[in-house]
Amino acid sequence: MVLLAQFFVLSFRGDVIVKRDYLSGLGPETTETFFRKVKFWEEGDAPPVFQVEGTHYMHVKQGGVFLVATTQEPGASAAMVIELLNRIAKIVKDYCGELNEDILRTNFILVYELLDEIIDLGYPQNMSTEHLKRYVLNKPIRPPGRQMPKWEGLSFDGTRSGHVNKSVMDITRDSKGREEIFVDIIESISITFNSSGNISTSEINGTIQMRSFLRDNPDIRIALNDDLQIANRGAVYGSELGVVLDDCNFAEVVRLDSFDADKTITMTPPDGEFGVMNYRTTRDYVPPFRVTTALEEIAPSKVELLIKLKAEFPQKNVATGFVLTCPVPKSAIKVNFEMEKGAAHQRTDHSPAHHVVKWGFGKIKGGEEHTLAARISLDPKASVNLKRETGPVNLQFTIPSYNVSRLQVKYLQIMKEAKGYNPNRWVRYITKSESYVSRV
Repeated sequence: MVLLAQFFVLSFRGDVIVKRDYLSGLGPETTETFFRKVKFWEEGDAPPVFQVEGTHYMHVKQGGVFLVATTQEPGASAAMVIELLNRIAKIVKDYCGELNEDILRTNFILVYELLDEIIDLGYPQNMSTEHLKRYVLNKPIRPPGRQMPKWEGLSFDGTRSGHVNKSVMDITRDSKGREEIFVDIIESISITFNSSGNISTSEINGTIQMRSFLRDNPDIRIALNDDLQIANRGAVYGSELGVVLDDCNFAEVVRLDSFDADKTITMTPPDGEFGVMNYRTTRDYVPPFRVTTALEEIAPSKVELLIKLKAEFPQKNVATGFVLTCPVPKSAIKVNFEMEKGAAHQRTDHSPAHHVVKWGFGKIKGGEEHTLAARISLDPKASVNLKRETGPVNLQFTIPSYNVSRLQVKYLQIMKEAKGYNPNRWVRYITKSESYVSRV
């Protein structure tokens, strides 16, 4: 069991939003020490765990804030503390609907009450939303003038859903007072391309997450692809015709009585968001983006980095939050960018402090192709190894309503018979980058 010294939440500006001290050995300067370390970390983003003068700092970034825990125990389990921080973030989302600075400031009394139940004298205790509902009395408050973000998925009847980011305390959700249940299939891609543009390594880590707002928690049945095959649950036959996963695991509440026979799972969903199933696959798939690069010396102390990008997902889909990052030599003095004619909703940047160039898009539609030329002026007095100091290219993106593995929810059945009972059921597919790297 880990003994925490402190827990605090900082904004990205370094403002203290929430703080609890559990041991008297650390002073108020720890928040400033943490923020300075993270802000001025020499090699890009700070790692989730680091040490300063005998104090271990562990943090996660969610919703535009840092959630941080400190401990002075030399053998403390960093993985356990990171899991605790993610669990705290999840519980705040369950109660307040979302996690951000406005939500935390508006609901600080509720947040402190939750913390006092989750952590007792520095030791983690209750971390179940369903359990906490028995003891937490405060109700969440929506920040004044704030409109909750809207769900981007479609229901089984093809209609657009309402708000999803609300508290688990709300049972009736939509404008007609109907109960609702939400399912996310989220896939994170880790892929590496060699300098020729061919795939070196690839892996998909996926999860099925659920948020239930059904009164009395009725049983749920979910049916997945008929052609789903899982290597760690038996032999794989005809894998070229079906969806093949290397392995998977299910939440404890999931019952698998008929899963091997008809690919259905049943469960009694707990309150709040929870993971139904985690899975992994390394099978062949079409990567959402293909990146090719060329690096050429065009004059003394001047090189050109040419980047070509192609979106290989369907035209009906749109990628958001796209940022391409590429390290450049530390001796780079200036970078001039040249984009294709008619380029719109694109932005470029050179960060001398971090020795990287960035290329961002407001959105990219499936099938689009784009080109960027970065002309890099180098310090003529510096010794440069271009191949070693340039790259690799790294992509960050999110593609709603799309998943690479082709895992699908065929139907979502609520096992409750009552006259006129017709809750809304929403399913969303999301693909995002975890580690998307292309060698230069």
